[in-house]
Amino acid sequence: MAKKNLRLVLDDKKNSVGNIIIDDLIRIEAKTENQGQFMSQYDHKPAFLLHGCAGTGKTFIALYRALEEVMEGNTKRDQVIIVRSAVPSREIGHLPGDQDDKTEVYSAPYQSICQELFPGRFMAYKRLLESQYVEFMSTSFVRGITLDNSVIIVDECQNLNDMEINSIMTRVGSNTKIIFCGDFRQTDLNKRNDMSGMKKFMATVDNMPSFCSIEFGTEDIVRSKLVREYIEARMKYEDDYPLSA
Repeated sequence: MAKKNLRLVLDDKKNSVGNIIIDDLIRIEAKTENQGQFMSQYDHKPAFLLHGCAGTGKTFIALYRALEEVMEGNTKRDQVIIVRSAVPSREIGHLPGDQDDKTEVYSAPYQSICQELFPGRFMAYKRLLESQYVEFMSTSFVRGITLDNSVIIVDECQNLNDMEINSIMTRVGSNTKIIFCGDFRQTDLNKRNDMSGMKKFMATVDNMPSFCSIEFGTEDIVRSKLVREYIEARMKYEDDYPLSA
């Protein structure tokens, strides 16, 4: 399929017509040392685990580099696949509508990021979906497929249980890169067996040379000064009162 030759009709007030192209993507630079490490290693590793504090831009830089790669067309990877667990409901089948309707609530953060990355394009996320540069799916729909020639971003990975992690990792096909993003202090999992899945995964990737694991600390928080101050204070509380955390 000639994904990059599709004509897209922009449904903004001007009703203008045009393709969403690489030139529409703003260029960003790393703001912290760990962001820079990911940027520099991106072309050299097929798998990443970006974990640590909220507000450090893990998902933002992952989606930026992935979109940059697939839209430039210099590699065989031609699609970004965003995968996310349906926690806290986990199974989203009871929600009304088709698959797109059911996952709409979970795709809101990526709509915001894409609009920031493509500031001149109205409804940029929708344009990227229509051009098939981006696909969003829940872990509920991952089983039984093979993901070739893609960049997979597994977001909020702290909410994945062991079964979901195994399902995703065994879906990785030919010429595919995978990036896990998450903050293990923010898990929505409650069952001990579910939470142990991520600990097992982290221990596993430590023994995989293909993985580059980067831990983001409070010094990497770029969202706001208030967020950084809050997380630092909360971490101090949890260290001082571990039984109350």
